Amino acid sequence: MDAAGKNDDGENGRRLQCDLCDKSFGSKHVLAKHVRRGHTGVDPLYVCKTCGNSFATYTSLTAHQRTHPRGEKPHRCVACGQSFATNSELKIHGLRHPTSRTYNCDTCGDSFVSKRTLLDHLATHACKPYPCSVCASTFATRTSVKVHMRRHTDERPYPCDICDKSFRHQIVLVRHRRMHTGERPYSCDLCDKSFARASTMYNHRRTHIGQRPFSCDLCPGAFATEMTLSNHRMTHTGERPYSCDLCDKSFARASTLYNHRRTHTGERPFSCDLCPRAFATEVTLSNHRRTHTGERPYSCDLCDKSFARASTLYNHRRTHTGERPYPCGICDKSFRQQAILIRHQRTHTGERPFSCDLCP
Repeated sequence: MDAAGKNDDGENGRRLQCDLCDKSFGSKHVLAKHVRRGHTGVDPLYVCKTCGNSFATYTSLTAHQRTHPRGEKPHRCVACGQSFATNSELKIHGLRHPTSRTYNCDTCGDSFVSKRTLLDHLATHACKPYPCSVCASTFATRTSVKVHMRRHTDERPYPCDICDKSFRHQIVLVRHRRMHTGERPYSCDLCDKSFARASTMYNHRRTHIGQRPFSCDLCPGAFATEMTLSNHRMTHTGERPYSCDLCDKSFARASTLYNHRRTHTGERPFSCDLCPRAFATEVTLSNHRRTHTGERPYSCDLCDKSFARASTLYNHRRTHTGERPYPCGICDKSFRQQAILIRHQRTHTGERPFSCDLCP
């Protein structure tokens, strides 16, 4: 069902049939919209934060919200008695109450805040009697060795039934198929957003509570995820370890390289279900959809402004705090935004990366 990722119409008036049911459609983007809404189990997009009711359109949600009296605070915290207007506000508040639940390792006595973290830790104590015959790695089970060997043989036993890609691991195939279907099974319990990966959802939740547990050891910057911190540190070192094999550009992030390669291939796998447009990255699609809905989910806690993108909010907050976390490694200047730092550095290097294709 390659129609689910495209944005052009059926050729010569030919209708496009859904592979999962007997319905047919006049254009590929309408077929993609049908697949996303009809076969992935995705909940309606618009959820009332006061009562939890869901609506198919933003207009219906807005009309419904007028039925709630202003100043109503029906959501009460059982721990302290404080009341809130929305269930999301109650859940955010609940995160501030300390929890006494810990998970302890019986082998070394270390404590962990989640069962998953404890299980990951326990693997460090496990016996690993099964060695790899090619490299020095050892594993706890024969199955783990077999899966590991695919790195050496490049065996990819899990093919995608929608495109021609194949994968070493079944879980990677499952995640890949969500790119075609639009499935987002991991929902944030503090807002109406949903995500294709659990890790992305957990990182997103930190935007609600302002949690930034990963601190840079070279400047005052702090970040919500370890990957964001790693990417940030490259602004200090200038490291760009990911090189494009189609041109001479290199990048600090693997994801930026993958997105850049689409400028060569023209691939736009992320289709909007509200119009015929398609995009090279999921983030660009998400930002685009807000032009339809008018949504500005990122609010500044220091003034009354709100923004469509989290990155715009973070940059805006620096106008209040005066923070300039991006220092130049050549002179003593520092900047609020990484993009401004990159432009500034070109004044030192003389780099001119943008060429006109109409003049010599």
